[in-house]
Amino acid sequence: MSKNAKIAAGGVAVGLILLIWLPWWALLIVLGVPAAAYLALDPSQRRRLRRVTRKEIGR
Repeated sequence: MSKNAKIAAGGVAVGLILLIWLPWWALLIVLGVPAAAYLALDPSQRRRLRRVTRKEIGR
C-alpha cells in the first residue's frame, strides 16, 4: 500500500468516526471548509474559477 493510499484510508476512517460521533460537526466541516476557501479568494480568482467550472460542465 502506497503512502498516499494509507493517508486516504486514514482520512476516510477519521471521517466515518466523526460522522458517527459528531454528525452535525462533520456536516459543518464538509460544507464549511470549501465555502470558507471560496470566500478567501480574490474577486478575480473567483471569476476565473467560475469560468473554468462552466467550461468543464459544458464539455
